[in-house]
Amino acid sequence: MAVKIPLLDLKAQFETIKDEVLPAVMGVVESQRFIMGEQVRELEEAVAAACGSRFGIACASGTDALLLSLRTLDLQPGDEVITTPFTFFATAGAIHNAGGRVVFVDIDPTTFNLDVDQARAAVTSRTRAIVPVHLFGQMASMECVLQLAEQHGLAVIEDAAQAMGARRNVNGAWRNAGALGMTGALSFFPSKNLGGWGDGGMIITQDAQLAERLRKLRTHGGAKQYHHEEVGTNSRLDTVQAAVLLTKLQHLGDWNAARRHRARIYSEALSTVDGVVPPATDPANEHIFNQYTVRARRRDQLKEHLLNRDIGCAVYYPRPLHLQPCFASLGFREGQFPEAERACREVLSLPVYPELSERQQEAVIGALREFYA
Repeated sequence: MAVKIPLLDLKAQFETIKDEVLPAVMGVVESQRFIMGEQVRELEEAVAAACGSRFGIACASGTDALLLSLRTLDLQPGDEVITTPFTFFATAGAIHNAGGRVVFVDIDPTTFNLDVDQARAAVTSRTRAIVPVHLFGQMASMECVLQLAEQHGLAVIEDAAQAMGARRNVNGAWRNAGALGMTGALSFFPSKNLGGWGDGGMIITQDAQLAERLRKLRTHGGAKQYHHEEVGTNSRLDTVQAAVLLTKLQHLGDWNAARRHRARIYSEALSTVDGVVPPATDPANEHIFNQYTVRARRRDQLKEHLLNRDIGCAVYYPRPLHLQPCFASLGFREGQFPEAERACREVLSLPVYPELSERQQEAVIGALREFYA
């Protein structure tokens, strides 16, 4: 009998924590403090500590974590922000919505992360910031990004939406995703390694003044009700989400380790399959595999083959951002970023969640071998 294998099984995760998370949620229900309850502050402190940062500012989504961070730069028309075209739309969308001009540079084909040499070549007198993305759970070369930023006086905003708990050895010390730049943007979307029961996000920073401004921006631009120092927005994290995330945070280290274990099994098994290239981990990184993403020959046919066998898989991402219609006015063209475009043609993500059973993983590997036999 075929084994049905979803790309992500949140129901299986819920079964493992049900006895912890339901009382936490009911505690919020009984308190009736649904907005900015005590659990929000507790989560901010706990996440900041887990990431090696001083301050956490909870907000409504990972997108808002990026947007609010960019808002603090007070971008003017023509100001440029460098990022990658091989990422979720929110990265570039937030730059645009904060008033910046998006400048794309190509990716490193090995890690899928921003190519710092190409970022260096893209810096102009109008460049204000760089937004490196720690894609699929692996950190970008932050020591190189920070060096470039320091040389040109640029802000660094880390898009760590997929990388909560990822680490990199930077100048001999382990540093966490999000804690090295001016700010780090985290997402608690349900599919993330630390996911809530709805949307949610957080900004982490080492800067006390910046943290205070971000707290104001998320509550209509004021620290005191009905007093507004600037025009902000409504981007608060619900207390229910904070309660769920506080419960889940206790398990994050084990969940990330389980993902790495399953990734090792995949990589060993698929190393002998002609037609599949397992993801590479930079030796300086501790990858958390929010996605286990291979490069595959005849990718679209492989995807159809897996789905026909009830094996979940997905393409992250099928079209690079520089070729999206909404960014046509920026003037980028097909062929300009060949590595990002090639990745979009070749990548396929496989199930890698902690609850994935040995039998299920063997079925995924078997289906891949069958396709390329």
